Amino acid sequence: MKENPIRSLPGIPFLLALLAVTALAVWLFATGLGPDPKHSGVVSGIRIASGVILGALAFFSLIGLYTVQPNQAAVISLFGKYVGTVKDNGLRWNNPFYSKKKVSLRVRNFESGKLKVNELDGSPIEIAAVIVWQVVDASEAVYNVDDYESFVHIQSESALRAMATSYPYDQHEEGQLALRSHATEISQHLKNELAERLADAGVQVIDARISHLAYAPEIAQAMLQRQQANAVIAARTRIVAGAVGMVEMALAELQKNGVVQLDEERKAQMVSNLLVVLCGDRSTQPIVNTGSLY
Repeated sequence: MKENPIRSLPGIPFLLALLAVTALAVWLFATGLGPDPKHSGVVSGIRIASGVILGALAFFSLIGLYTVQPNQAAVISLFGKYVGTVKDNGLRWNNPFYSKKKVSLRVRNFESGKLKVNELDGSPIEIAAVIVWQVVDASEAVYNVDDYESFVHIQSESALRAMATSYPYDQHEEGQLALRSHATEISQHLKNELAERLADAGVQVIDARISHLAYAPEIAQAMLQRQQANAVIAARTRIVAGAVGMVEMALAELQKNGVVQLDEERKAQMVSNLLVVLCGDRSTQPIVNTGSLY
C-alpha cells in the first residue's frame, strides 16, 4: 500500500455554487406552489418537481465538502477501496460517495514508561526513552496497521527492551559500547531499530533518545559500591603509573647531568624512597631522607 495523491475541488467556490442552486430550487418550488394564471398546472408541477430535485441534489452534494488542516491528510476510499490521499489545505470537495479518514502529519513525541529489563551482563536496570515521530505515508498508517498510534507506542517499548539487552550498563573493556557512556551510539541504534519496525506503518522516526537510565532499586546500592571501588582502583593505577614515570625521569636527569653516580643498590633504594614519597600515605609512611645518598 503506497500513497496515491489525488486532486480535489476547491470547496468555497463549490459551496457558493450550491447556495445558488439551492436558491434556484427554492424559487422554482415557491413559484410552482403559488397561483400564476399564465402557467397551467403542468408547468407548476414541473417547477415543483425541478425545485425538489435540485434541492435534493444540492443537499446530497454538501456531503462531499470537508476540511483539511495544515499538516493533515485525508485518506479517500470508495466502498472500501483505496482511492487516494488529499493533502490540499482548506475547504475541499470530492465525490459524496467517497469516505474520508483524516490523519495528522504533524511531528509528535512521547516518553515511554520506565521499563525494567536485564542489560547484557544480566543486571536489572530501569530505562525509558523519548521518541519523536511523524506520519509520512497516510495510506499505510490507515490500512497497514489497525491503530497506528498504539502501534508506535508498543513497538517503541519493544525496540527499547531489545536494545537495552544488547549492551552493558557500564563499559568493562576498551572500545566496548555501553548504555551509560555512549549515548550517541545507543540513540542511533534505537532510532534504526524503530525505523525498521515502523516502516510498514508509514511512520518516520525523527529522533530517539534515552531519557532515564538507572540500576533497579534492589541492586542500586551494590552497583554504587562497585562503581566506587572501580574508581578507586583506576585512580590508584594512574597514580602509580605517574609515580613510576616521575622516578624514571628523575634517575635519567641525574645520570644525564652527572650529578651523582649510582650503583644498582643505591638506585633501588632511591626508587623505593621516591615511590614512598609519591604514592605512600604521608601520615603513616616514613619518608627517608635521600640526602644521605649523595
